[in-house]
Amino acid sequence: MMMKTMLAAAGLAVIAMATTADAQSRHKGERYGYITTCSTYGNGCTRAPVRLGRNGYEFRLPGGTWIECRRNCQNALREDSVDFWETQRENQLN
Repeated sequence: MMMKTMLAAAGLAVIAMATTADAQSRHKGERYGYITTCSTYGNGCTRAPVRLGRNGYEFRLPGGTWIECRRNCQNALREDSVDFWETQRENQLN
């Protein structure tokens, strides 16, 4: 009787862990909306979807690559898209 109780408890623990892991995996990669940013150099504006990634929020570049937002998603999107070359030039000067 005690062995059946222990097996039942172990089975319930495994089911609970699997359910929790499934719920967490559904939230990772879920889109949270879109961000829009405009160039500080007059290169236009861009819009990108945002999702929760492994290390925090990420945005998707037009080619499909997901990039971590770093501190601010709008600034990161601007620096990595519409102001890419200007950002590269500024980073070389610093």
